[in-house]
Amino acid sequence: MSIAPDSRSENKSAPRSEQESGNPQSHFLNAELSWLAFNKRVLEEAENPKVPLLERVRFLAISACNLEEFFAVRVAGLLDLQKDYPNKLSSDGLTPAQQLKKILYQTTVMCEQQEECWRRLKEKLAGKNINLLDKETLSPRRKIWLEQFFIENIFPVITPIAVDPAHPFPLLANGSVAVIYALEGEKPGTQILALITLPQKLPRFVRLPDDDKKIEFIALEDVLDIFIESLFPGYKPLQHGLFQVLRDSDFAVNDKAEDLVVHYEKALKERKHGEVISLTLSKDMPKGLRLFLVKNLKVQHNCIFETEGFMGLSTVKEFVEIDRPDLKFPSFNPRYPERIMDYNGDCFAAIKAKDIVIHHPYESFDVVLHFVRQAASDPDVISIKQTLYRTSSNSPIVKALIEAAENGKAVTAVIELKARFDEEANIRFARDMERAGVQVVYGIVALKTHAKISLITKKVGRNLQSFLHLGTGNYHPVTAKIYTDISFFTCNPVLCHDAAKIFNYLTGYAQPKDLKKLVISPHGLRKKCMELINDEIEHAKAGRPAGIWAKMNSLIDEGIVEALYKASQAGVHIELVVRGICTLRPGVPGLSENIRVHSIIGRFLEHSRIFCFGNGHELPSPEARVFISSADLRTRNLDRRVEYMVELENETVHEQVLSQIMAANLLDDVQSWELDSEGNYHRVASSGKMVSAHQYFMNNPSLSGRGSAQEAPKIMPARFARSKGHGASGKPDKNSKETDKA
Repeated sequence: MSIAPDSRSENKSAPRSEQESGNPQSHFLNAELSWLAFNKRVLEEAENPKVPLLERVRFLAISACNLEEFFAVRVAGLLDLQKDYPNKLSSDGLTPAQQLKKILYQTTVMCEQQEECWRRLKEKLAGKNINLLDKETLSPRRKIWLEQFFIENIFPVITPIAVDPAHPFPLLANGSVAVIYALEGEKPGTQILALITLPQKLPRFVRLPDDDKKIEFIALEDVLDIFIESLFPGYKPLQHGLFQVLRDSDFAVNDKAEDLVVHYEKALKERKHGEVISLTLSKDMPKGLRLFLVKNLKVQHNCIFETEGFMGLSTVKEFVEIDRPDLKFPSFNPRYPERIMDYNGDCFAAIKAKDIVIHHPYESFDVVLHFVRQAASDPDVISIKQTLYRTSSNSPIVKALIEAAENGKAVTAVIELKARFDEEANIRFARDMERAGVQVVYGIVALKTHAKISLITKKVGRNLQSFLHLGTGNYHPVTAKIYTDISFFTCNPVLCHDAAKIFNYLTGYAQPKDLKKLVISPHGLRKKCMELINDEIEHAKAGRPAGIWAKMNSLIDEGIVEALYKASQAGVHIELVVRGICTLRPGVPGLSENIRVHSIIGRFLEHSRIFCFGNGHELPSPEARVFISSADLRTRNLDRRVEYMVELENETVHEQVLSQIMAANLLDDVQSWELDSEGNYHRVASSGKMVSAHQYFMNNPSLSGRGSAQEAPKIMPARFARSKGHGASGKPDKNSKETDKA
C-alpha cells in the first residue's frame, strides 16, 4: 500500500530531512501524539462519575473504535513513511521511527487503561443488575436455552476453517476478532489448527432471557467455546486463544484512471488485503498458536500487543442499547425552528424573509431534509445541485434527489468517492441516482470535495430565484443527532451565484473566477485566512483592539500556526476551541502567551468550524467579522480539498454564531479541557457557575430560529460579561441594572 497524501501526511511538499528542516521544531506539538491526547480525553469521560453509567460505556466504546481507526490509517501511514522516507521529519522534528516508538508506547498504556476501565464499568453494571456472564458461571438452565439459541441463530452463520495444505490461512478483514483452536481428533496423534472469525454482522453479546429483573449477557466467543464440539465433530479442543487484526485501510488514488468508479471498486477489494498493522493476542494464548499467527499474518513484532482483558472493546457499545433510561443522559428532542413554523413549514418563504442558521443537534436536521424534499415536490423548482460526502445507509437526501429527478427536475449530485470507509455506500448511491436520471459527477480527481453545499433554483413569477444551504457537517441524519454543526440558509443572490460557479467548477473543472462572497480551497481559502490574521496584527500594531476566536476539529497547518504565533507576539488575543489534534503550543512566553486553547468533550461531538475576527473592536462585537466553514485548519483542507468559507453578514445570524454559539463554547467549564505549552490537557477549573455549552443550547432557542413569540438570551464570555455587569453565566447579575436583549 502506498501513502494516500490526503490522509497520511499534512505536508504536501517533498520530505524534509533533518538537515533540510528550517522550522523551529520546539514551536510545534506532534500531531499523532495530539490525536492520542484527544482520545485520552474521550476515555476520561468513560471514567467520569458525573456521566450516566451506560453513557460511560459508550465513551469507552468510542475511544476503542477511535484507536482501531488510528492504527488502520495513521500508524499505517507512519509505517509507510518509515519504509519510503525514513528521514522525513514531522513538524516537531521527529522521524517516522521516533514517532512510532512514542506512539506504540502510549497506545499500549491507553489499551491497558481501556481494559481497566471496562473492568470497573462491568462491576458498576453488575450493581445495576446488568451482568456479563462467563461460561463457568452459566447455570444448567441457561445453558439449555443457549444451546437452542446457538443452533438457530449462530451455527448457520459461523464458518469454522481448518488450516492445512488444503485450506490455506484465510483472509481476515480489518477489525476482525477471531478464535484460534488447536484440536485433537478421536484417533491418537491427529491434530488440526482451526480458526473461527466472529461475524461482524452478529451481536458480540448474546442477551439471555431476563430473570428476576436481571439483564444478563454472554460473549459470543464464550458461546463458541461451550459448543465447539458441535462445530468440529469428533475433535476436542486442546488449546485456544482470541486475537484481533487491524489492517492498513487506506489506498492511493490513480489520477489517470479512465473510470474512477471502477478504479475505486478495485481499490476497495485490494484494501481488504492490506498489510496487517496491528495484532492483539490474548495474554494466555499458548506460544505455538502465537507463532503460527505471527508467521501467517506477517505482522511486525513491534506492532504485536497482548491483553488480559476483553478483545475488541469497541463492541461494548451494544450495552448502550439496553432500555435503562435511568442510566443514560436525559432524553432530548431537537427543536424544529419556530421561525419556519411561522411560515407554515415553508422553508423557502422563511429563508426569503431572512437568513437563518440552524444549530444541530439542538435544532432538528429535519429542516435540511425538508428543504430538499420541498424542492423535490415543488412544481416551480427547476434544478437542484447537491454535494454528498457522507450520508446514512438509507439516505433520505438521496431519496429526495431521486424523487426530484423523477419529477422532471434537473438534478446534479457531486458525490465524493474518497470519503474513507463510505466509498462503497457512495458508489451504491451514485448508481441508484443515475438510474433515476440524476446527473452524477465525482468532483475533481486530484481533490477531495469536502464542501457541503445545496443549491435550489425555482421560478418566482417571471423570474428565477435561488436558495442556498451551506453546512459545516455532512448530509447525514444520524450523525446530525450527535454532532454539533451549523446549517446556514440564504437566498442572497450574490452567494447563490458564487455557489453556482463552484458547482460549475466541480462538474466542469473551470476554476471559478471573481467569487464575491464565498471563498474556496484550494483557490484562495488559505490566502483569506492569512489576510484575516494579518488584519488583526495590523489592528494590534495600531493600538486598536485585536482578537481572534476560532472553533474547529483540528489545527495542524504549519503556516497558519506560525501566523497565529505572529499575531500573539503582536498582542492579538486569541481564543481557540480545538476538539481534536492541535500542534500549536499555547502560552509560550515570547511566542504564544496570548493564545489559549481548549477542547470540549461531552454528550455531543463538537464539529462546527467557526472563525471570528475583532476587526478593530473588542470581541464580541457587531463589527466583528464572522465566518463558518467546512474546513479545519489543516494542510489537506487548505491545499488538497474543495472547501468553502462564508462570512455571516446578516445581523441576527452574526450575533447567533458570535455571541451565542462561540461565547457559550468559551464559557464552558463543565466539559472543557485546556491545553498547556507541553501538550498536556487539564480539565478547566470550574468558575462555580457550572456552565455547560451543550446544556445551554438544549435549553434555549437559537437567535435566528426563534419564532415571533420567542426570545433567546444572549450569552457572552465571562471576562467580557462581567465588565458589563453580567455574571459568568452570561445572564444579568441580580445587582445589575442592565438587561440583555436577544
